[in-house]
Amino acid sequence: MIVVTGATGNVGRALVAALVAAGEQVTATSRGITDGDVPSGVRTRRGDLADVDSLRPVFDGADTLFLQNGGPSAHLLSPNDILDAAKTGGVKRVVLLSSQGIATRPQSASHGGTGRSIEDAVRQGGLDWTILRPGGFASNAYAWVESVRAERTVAAPFGDVGLPTIDPSDIADVAAVTLREDGHAGQIYELTGPALITPRQQAEAIGAALGEPIRFVELSRDEARGQLLRFMPEPVAETTLDILGNPTPAEQRVSPDVEGVLGRTARTFADWAARNVAAFA
Repeated sequence: MIVVTGATGNVGRALVAALVAAGEQVTATSRGITDGDVPSGVRTRRGDLADVDSLRPVFDGADTLFLQNGGPSAHLLSPNDILDAAKTGGVKRVVLLSSQGIATRPQSASHGGTGRSIEDAVRQGGLDWTILRPGGFASNAYAWVESVRAERTVAAPFGDVGLPTIDPSDIADVAAVTLREDGHAGQIYELTGPALITPRQQAEAIGAALGEPIRFVELSRDEARGQLLRFMPEPVAETTLDILGNPTPAEQRVSPDVEGVLGRTARTFADWAARNVAAFA
């Protein structure tokens, strides 16, 4: 039995589908999950990563765990307690969804502090482990849905700074392989898309998928900061803006790890936009 935490998110939802397609038994968990969120035959259990007691029945009878790092709520997690509960339930292998920023932004509180502590707990927790470190998600473009629908406009900062954003489905496919197959214990995989793409080019790709032109409006850093602070803590917002506006060479590097694990190249942003165009229509 494979437990997938964060099962209703952009990665978790795709991962559950991939595991079911491969014939695996899956328990899908998130705070508000329902049977309607998953394919037929998947066991659903509500659980909160910040509440270890809620996870104990989720882990019961499982042997493998996909652990989401908590995202903006990562600072609320007790990773050692989560892993102890998983081991008690029978888990022997864990795949952690972490972040590229653990390596590229070690000075930041969210990555070098909280994120690193979660990775350290996984490495030292007595389980076979694999760590996935993706860069920026293609699905971050969902933030533009309302403006594209209403005005055929995308507004973003740093319009001509490129990053190799990754399709969450590729993260899910890599996770499915590392959860199901041997040979990945003790490995850290950096996951990126196949090429740099700028926000302006992302807007063009969404327009191509829609068959209509999309106007790009460049925000100042302060304007973008104000938007980010609506849903993330200030230190996380500042680090995010630093990555978007002044990426390090490591953050702009195209990693070979998706192809190394999957035997195919990573999907492009245009692929993601074409598959998800209905959200912007």
